[in-house]
Amino acid sequence: MDNGEVESESSSDDEMPPLENSSDVEVAEPVDGVVLDTRCALSIQPKEDGDVEPREHISHTRCLDQGKVCNMILDGGSCTNVASTILVEKINLQTAKHPRPYKLQWLSHIGEVKVDKQVSVPFAIENYKDEVLRDVVLMEAGHILLGRPWQLDRKVTHKEYTNCLPFIYNETKITLTPLSQRQ
Repeated sequence: MDNGEVESESSSDDEMPPLENSSDVEVAEPVDGVVLDTRCALSIQPKEDGDVEPREHISHTRCLDQGKVCNMILDGGSCTNVASTILVEKINLQTAKHPRPYKLQWLSHIGEVKVDKQVSVPFAIENYKDEVLRDVVLMEAGHILLGRPWQLDRKVTHKEYTNCLPFIYNETKITLTPLSQRQ
């Protein structure tokens, strides 16, 4: 053009291609159903503008544990994987002695608790099926907490804006999505 403007052949030339083929990603949304009893003692609500404080990047979801719907917390800031005593008792799980008992202080209103048992039990969130060794603790916030050990073992990344957790498991791309505010 004479006025110095440049005209492109197509506006589609300006569009960026997707970074990855999203059709091969398994999105594992929270399980629906009646949840085992717990008292909700941990709740992370976004601020009015939708942002969440960086340390508050905790995802809540639901899974199936031996056919029972359970509340699960995914927290990269936690130093352990935990199964609540409520879960262990309700579905009658066999525990083993912890090889290195220790004391933990974050998960209950009663203060410090001794961790001296472990349990390994399979769980599922849609098509994602896994089994994780967990310490058994009196926990009021949920049935299961998967902390930093699980995230490091599975090479999980945290998408801060969406609060989703993508990773590859058994050669399948998985993305765990959190519960919505209404769930």
